[in-house]
Amino acid sequence: QVQLVESGGGLVQAGGSLRLSCTASGRTVTVSRYAMGWFRQAPGKERAFVAAISWSGSIANYADSVKDRFTISRDNAKNTVYLQMNSLKPEDTAVYYCAAGPSIATLTTDSYGWGQGTQVTVSS
Repeated sequence: QVQLVESGGGLVQAGGSLRLSCTASGRTVTVSRYAMGWFRQAPGKERAFVAAISWSGSIANYADSVKDRFTISRDNAKNTVYLQMNSLKPEDTAVYYCAAGPSIATLTTDSYGWGQGTQVTVSS
């Protein structure tokens, strides 16, 4: 089992920055290596992929809408993944969720679980 807890959301003006964190715990993270990623869901829209990172951190993928603005990283000693968000835009407003799974390629469909989410609001 995996439990995931996100933090770091808040209200910022356009052009500002936020750093999200997600910490994993449970039996699965103590005995296996895993990929982690971030997704977001805006009001009235489907949950969308944002970024994902491999266990070693050597591979990172980003949605086109956030590339060159967001950076994903992880600290395996802390079982934590981060999302540094710079140059935020109003369209980035959403609830951000983290996920963990066996591979970076299948996080969307084969995850160990999801966190409760953290709200990010970007004002004009």
